[in-house]
Formats: sequence, C-alpha cells, structure tokens
Amino acid sequence: QVQLVESGGGLVQAGGSLRLACAASGGTFSLHAMGWFRQAPGKEREFVASIFWGSGSTAYTASVKGRFTISRDNAKNTVYLQMNSLKPEDTAVYTCAATVQAGTGYRYWGQGTQVTVSS
Repeated sequence: QVQLVESGGGLVQAGGSLRLACAASGGTFSLHAMGWFRQAPGKEREFVASIFWGSGSTAYTASVKGRFTISRDNAKNTVYLQMNSLKPEDTAVYTCAATVQAGTGYRYWGQGTQVTVSS
C-alpha cells in the first residue's frame, strides 16, 4: 500500500510562489507516474500536472503552463510542484496522486493541502 503525504501549502499574495511536495512511502514499489490535482470550492476536481517517473515526461493543464513546474526526486520518491505567478483562481485544495502500473489510472491519493492566493 502506497501512502502519499503532501506538504507546502499555505497563503500567498497574488504574484507570489509556493512549492508543494508529495512523498510516497509504504514498502516496496516502483512508481510509474505521479500527478497533482486541485479542487476549488464548488468546483469539480481538475488535473493540474503529471510526470512519468521513468522518462520524466511532463504534462500540464493549459491554465498553469508557463507558471507551474512539476519535478521529481527518484531517490526520495517525492514529486514537487513549483507554483509561480500565482493567481486568486489557483486557490484550491491540491492533492497528489500516484500509480505504480501503466494503464490503470491513479490508484493512490494524498490527503490534500490548501493553497490560498489572495488578491
């Protein structure tokens, strides 16, 4: 069983930066991919970014391209989300997810961390 623990959320002014981290633990496993999702009040959860563990290939939703960067530390089984030029509309609970097998979707989810951007 893979456990995911996020950290790094908080309150920041518009234009500021935050760095989220998500550490995976829980025995022997090989990560296939990890991703970040977010859910704002009253809205559906949406995909933010993802990274394939082996190749490092990344993907982003259009609204964060050029502002957010996802990266990984293989040795620490940790994924990061560097968020720059934050906007009030980025306010949401950010949750990381992981999959250990290709083609199965994200099976493991963290508890989420709040990001609030004030105007």
